[in-house]
Amino acid sequence: MAIADDADQTAAAPADATHDTAHQHGGADDDADQTAAAPADATDGTEHPRGVADDGNRASGSDKKWDERYAESMRRAGRDPAEVFTTLSDVEVPPLVGPHNYTADPERIGFPGQFPFTRGVYGSMYRGRPWTIRQFAGFGSVADTNQRYHDLLDAGQHGLSVAFDMPTLMGRDSDEPESLGEVGHCGVAVDTMDDMERLFDGIPLGEITTSMTINAPAVVIFAMYCVAAERQGFALAELGGTLQTDIYKEYIAQKEWLFPPEPHLRLIGDLMEFTTERMPRYHPLSISGYHIREAGSTAAQELAFTLAAGFSYVELGQSRGLDVDTFGPRLSFFFDSHIDFFEEIGKFRAGRRIWARWLRDRYGAKTDRAMLLRFHTQTAGVSLTAQQPDNNVVRTAIEALAAVLGGTQSLHTNALDEVLALPSDHAARVALRTQQVIAEETEVTNTIDPLGGSWFVEWMTDKVEADAEDYFARILDLSDDGTVTSGLLRGIETGWFMSEISDAAFRYQQQLEKGAKKIVGVNSHTDDADPELEILRISHEVERSQNERLRNYRARRSADAAAVALDELRAACTTDDNLIPVIMETVRADVTLGEICAAMKDVFGTYREAPAI
Repeated sequence: MAIADDADQTAAAPADATHDTAHQHGGADDDADQTAAAPADATDGTEHPRGVADDGNRASGSDKKWDERYAESMRRAGRDPAEVFTTLSDVEVPPLVGPHNYTADPERIGFPGQFPFTRGVYGSMYRGRPWTIRQFAGFGSVADTNQRYHDLLDAGQHGLSVAFDMPTLMGRDSDEPESLGEVGHCGVAVDTMDDMERLFDGIPLGEITTSMTINAPAVVIFAMYCVAAERQGFALAELGGTLQTDIYKEYIAQKEWLFPPEPHLRLIGDLMEFTTERMPRYHPLSISGYHIREAGSTAAQELAFTLAAGFSYVELGQSRGLDVDTFGPRLSFFFDSHIDFFEEIGKFRAGRRIWARWLRDRYGAKTDRAMLLRFHTQTAGVSLTAQQPDNNVVRTAIEALAAVLGGTQSLHTNALDEVLALPSDHAARVALRTQQVIAEETEVTNTIDPLGGSWFVEWMTDKVEADAEDYFARILDLSDDGTVTSGLLRGIETGWFMSEISDAAFRYQQQLEKGAKKIVGVNSHTDDADPELEILRISHEVERSQNERLRNYRARRSADAAAVALDELRAACTTDDNLIPVIMETVRADVTLGEICAAMKDVFGTYREAPAI
């Protein structure tokens, strides 16, 4: 399933800049630096905020007449008035939310662009400029993918998002035995500097923001990207974009790592230092909940585990002596938008409020820009079905609308055939047009946070927030030293995160099998014949050609220079030196991705997770 990278917001903007969701010239709205007074219920970031909603079923003050009519109406419909209704995450929801059972706190709702940012990170939101349309793309050869990028940009896409194939994601060259049969199948193969330069041929990297969805070998791909931009004539300070780099979600959900956690965190710290010093427009981290949700988590688990990872990266930056008000604005996030419309909107709104409160109260952020939770969203790949695949267009549209009404900064919409293969040209175009219809025809961009103040939306926002705070408390209970980082590492070591997600996934599967939850075409309305889809198939010729190019690349480079560069890299890994400049010199010496990752494994070792029971 294609996975898009996170929103890339530029780090610096003039005080009067408007909301630039294209992220090419500025990032913050003119309201973004106006820090509002702390709400009365603010905590130190480790406790539940006071005043969150209860279960929505308080008896006192409720409208007894309506209660009686509700019960009578349910019975007439053949339903038990006491029947429990739940969200996709199995959260019980009341039949009605209103002043009889819920009291909204106006300060916690607030205004867009002002603390606690529940209603949006910018004062003008989509009135200033709509979200960035950023369709994730990468398949087959670099020539194939380069052509797709040009097509998407010509069709109105604002920026690029690179999907890499499995060998690249695992830090392996295409000709390694483990890569057999996988080259170019779930993304594009990038082994060498030549591949990186051909991938962006004709695309000015200093003018187009580029997200790259890669984690374990992210610093190597980043080094190649930087050198490719330099060879196009751009300075590093001109580059804008996002590198995912989030290693925590690999240990928690996706399972693509190279080393034990500590060396990966060292590399991420090096990347944060390097970009803070030299690349003010670049976002070195896109903290990802998408893969956690796709693994079967609930909405609250996705939010809590993702934000906890974000808190840990803040602790990492501060441990390097970086100012949270300097590097904080360049942390971005990546969330799933699933099919439960209101739960997802509540999740996005709760996330902004939690992040702002913790950054201010626990980590000492003083500027609004450091407190802003800016995020990219991708519609839920796991919600797509192979049965009746045309239904996937509807699912994606609903999920995309939830992301927009939840205030996303950029968005990828899945194609109807992605459950079967990488998107065909036609399916990719329909997915792109889905966003454009929402942006240009529905008029939902005219009013900021149009669902804000809805009793149920505010109740759901509070509920997701409270459930996430419960998880933060449990993570801190795992900590040996009071840091979120220690709790995360302990949870990974013991398999706690995997166990929590597995339990949630199992509960949902049981509900599907019992018919308590419905999927049209799978366990409901299954009588339609499935149409034959023409799907994109990757020829074995892609792998053969890629390996031939790789052999020729090695043959024409200086073997001595490559060997010296690898020796210098191994030596640097044993020191406390920042490794990013060293890796950039290594790729300039035409060392391949797999060779660089293997050299670092020589020093850092490898990792095998403990089984979770």
